[in-house]
Amino acid sequence: MGLPTRRQEAWRLTDLKRLEAVATLPEVSETPDLRMPAAVDGVTRLVLGGQTDPLNGVTLPEGVTSLTDAELTHHLGHSLDQCGCAEAWPVQFNHAHSRHVLALRVCGKVPPLELVLATGFGLTATRVLLLLESSAELELLQVFPAESSPSDVQRAHSHVLEVQLGQDARLRHGVLASGSGNASLMVHLAIEQEPSSHYGLTSVCRGWRFGRLEPRVLQLEGQATTGIHGLSMTTADEQFATHSSMRFGGPEGELDQLQKAVAADRSHSIFNGAIQVPRPAQRTDAAQLSRSLLLSRRARVDAKPELEIIADDVKCAHGATVSQLQQEELFYLRSRGVDGDDAAALLLRGFCCEVVDRLPAAAKAWMASGAIADPSRPL
Repeated sequence: MGLPTRRQEAWRLTDLKRLEAVATLPEVSETPDLRMPAAVDGVTRLVLGGQTDPLNGVTLPEGVTSLTDAELTHHLGHSLDQCGCAEAWPVQFNHAHSRHVLALRVCGKVPPLELVLATGFGLTATRVLLLLESSAELELLQVFPAESSPSDVQRAHSHVLEVQLGQDARLRHGVLASGSGNASLMVHLAIEQEPSSHYGLTSVCRGWRFGRLEPRVLQLEGQATTGIHGLSMTTADEQFATHSSMRFGGPEGELDQLQKAVAADRSHSIFNGAIQVPRPAQRTDAAQLSRSLLLSRRARVDAKPELEIIADDVKCAHGATVSQLQQEELFYLRSRGVDGDDAAALLLRGFCCEVVDRLPAAAKAWMASGAIADPSRPL
């Protein structure tokens, strides 16, 4: 396929030299050692990375089972096809490098799962498939920790997740990704929802020199609810892009989307949010809001909301703001004895916590232990 080009709209703002550097990294053969907090009681932890089987020595909770080879062959790639991203460059890149698939079926209400996606020196590629049967309920936290490394050492993680939600199924999904040094991240999510299902995604990403998160959601026949809440934080010369896609395949679907970004120093944050409401998707209720903070005159934010509406009986709203910390709010805090730096940190924390507080409960253990920097703290 070669590398994408700037002539392609989805890659127009991307630093392709950084992408090329990721594409030429050698593959990681072993799961790297990680500094991890103890797993929260009642949470099943699986560690993915390298070529080892994440299920070795792990007892899955009742209601969670591995797919058979026949089931895997039947379901693998289905959500990617349905969401229209099977031929996307990051997906094809992942397929070329991933060697194993973690494929699980969820029945009924099950205890929370925690997937730790270890990033070693070089390129790590992981792939996950989840099938939630009708009325199943799952809380899933995916953690991407990248240990500190010398600036001349590169590491990257390519990840693809497919999820099929049956009728009345509910998935609360958290993505906590914290990089450092010269680390890169590419995450592609393909979610398909049947009627009456609920999917809630909260993503918090920080510290990646080059990062790209692409959640793609399809409500097959409408009559489902989707919530997407994201926060990206960039500093130094980092670049992080979020490209989301939401398509309603039938009537009475709902979407609540909030994407936040904080850009400091010379960093670059990108958001492209596409919503498609074709003619069958009457009475759709969709709201999308992008809010970004610039903490430096040299930082850059590009926000591009897209609404493609063919149906004529819908309620859709979108908005995008790019601003700095409000001087009036800083003045109010300083007039009450709060130091200038502390006042700025307090406002920034409030801005971030609207998203961070939505993460699954298991995320608090990672941030409290210091294994992952608290994303609601100042840059």
